[in-house]
Amino acid sequence: MDSVIQALMQVGSFENLGLLIMGTAVGIFIGAMPGLSVNMGLALLFPITFSVGGLGGIIMLLGIYCGAIYGGSITAILLRTPGTPASAATTLDGYPMAIKNGQPGRALSISTTASTFGGLFSVVCLILFAPMLAKVALQFSKPEYFALAIFGISMVTSVSAGSILKGVIGCLVGLWIATIGLDAMSGMERYTLGTLYLSGGVGFMPILIGLFALTQVFINTEESVGKQQMIGNIKIDSVLPSCADIKLTLPTLLRSSAIGTFIGCVPGTGGDIGSWISYNQAKVWAKDDSMFGKGDPRGIAASESGNNSVVGGAFIPVLTLGIPGDGATAIILGALMVHGIQPGPLLFVNDPVGIYTIFIGLLLANALMGAMGFSLIRFFTKVVNIPKNILLPIITVMAMIGTYSYSNSIPDVIIMVAAGVIGFFMYKCDMSVPGVIIGIILGKLAEENFTGSLMMSDGSFMVFAENPICATFLVLSLISLLSPMYRPMLKRIFEKRS
Repeated sequence: MDSVIQALMQVGSFENLGLLIMGTAVGIFIGAMPGLSVNMGLALLFPITFSVGGLGGIIMLLGIYCGAIYGGSITAILLRTPGTPASAATTLDGYPMAIKNGQPGRALSISTTASTFGGLFSVVCLILFAPMLAKVALQFSKPEYFALAIFGISMVTSVSAGSILKGVIGCLVGLWIATIGLDAMSGMERYTLGTLYLSGGVGFMPILIGLFALTQVFINTEESVGKQQMIGNIKIDSVLPSCADIKLTLPTLLRSSAIGTFIGCVPGTGGDIGSWISYNQAKVWAKDDSMFGKGDPRGIAASESGNNSVVGGAFIPVLTLGIPGDGATAIILGALMVHGIQPGPLLFVNDPVGIYTIFIGLLLANALMGAMGFSLIRFFTKVVNIPKNILLPIITVMAMIGTYSYSNSIPDVIIMVAAGVIGFFMYKCDMSVPGVIIGIILGKLAEENFTGSLMMSDGSFMVFAENPICATFLVLSLISLLSPMYRPMLKRIFEKRS
């Protein structure tokens, strides 16, 4: 109890509380800027922690981490430009609700609620179940990672609007893009065209910004030709979600937060995987999924609670095992060690004040994130009123600057522009952009762990069937892939019985 009181005094000090507020605000800004990823924000501000004594620097990094993941949803909803990869799934229902349905305040309020709920849920799970969940995560080796990646890829049948076949084709394109570069196992060049740039693979961030941000610029430009935009002030009745929206999304919030927390505690995953799997499961569990992709509140709630709940889950292997759950926690792990905190099984015994300070800091960071989000919703929605002839060039410049700043590479900007053009023609042909993103995100993870699994088993495919966790994920993947065949039949049976 004394350790908890000391931790509360540590976090509640004027200096540390100010650092937490500043970190959360900066994180929201970083997340909302396309190209400025969570990892980049943490890396850029990491040196500041050296000039801050005690745990103040760590507390600031916690605020940046939580705020940045939420911030990505703001531009994803209002501009169809995800600030971070973890918010890509939010565009599927967030943008249609905000722009096409004319409800930006509602979309942002649901997003803020889901982000706050998911973050707090995962931190509570971190406090209660950290040792137990860490043991489950330790069971994951290469076969389990491969099966998890295949399960994620199988969700393409659920997130593809319109033709399932076109969604699968889009996913195959993404999987092909993921193979470009040097083979991690053999070192052979694949589709590099003899260039040094492509030998390192195609950057994910340029493609993400191109497919979402620049493609939307092209679409809006085409729609605006010969038309005059009617500018008007959007009236927002309330910045809080309605009781009906809370009732509708509550089961999704609980389910997606649990999924995101588990995904987070598996090292090597992240918010992007958590959000896509959560979105897929929300659609699978919905009695009526006809509104998904058209502005369904459950789609926004699933994506945002899924990616924000990864935060608490990712700290489970960091604090209990010293293993980073994703790139962001790898940076925070380094900060902990620099400041004399050695994560591992003995941390709870040797430094209880430090561990409780992190717990309380994460709780407050998520609460502050929610408070800032709700208080700024009216300000965020002003973006919708900006004339398109001003807004579209701004988005284009932001996309180019964000892409270039990601790795200071002009070829990345060229790739981004090419992805935007291809994305525009995909839109015209009703092809699935989410399918391409899923293929790129999970393709490399699946390939590397598939090859590694076969090397472990001397080429025997039985390695995937002998492990119960791996086999379970593979069976779930098959069920998910075949869902378009049996889901209509189950729906008819359910409707008859009801």
